[in-house]
Amino acid sequence: MIEVDVRGFVCPIPVLRTKQAMEKNEGDEIRVVVDSAAAKENVSRLASSKSYSIKLEEEEGDYYLILSPSVKQL
Repeated sequence: MIEVDVRGFVCPIPVLRTKQAMEKNEGDEIRVVVDSAAAKENVSRLASSKSYSIKLEEEEGDYYLILSPSVKQL
């Protein structure tokens, strides 16, 4: 699993780094760690637009988004 830790960064950096990870690791699950609700929402919107499913966990003020690519139908 690829991890993108963007705690301490404000948007658009979390979205841009997540997008880069998606492009470089197509088909891989990505774990994104953010520390603001705005970054969580923006990364979630990006993931949805790219057809990734999102599992959200919250721990001690940090948000962990597990992004899983959709399975393409042949």
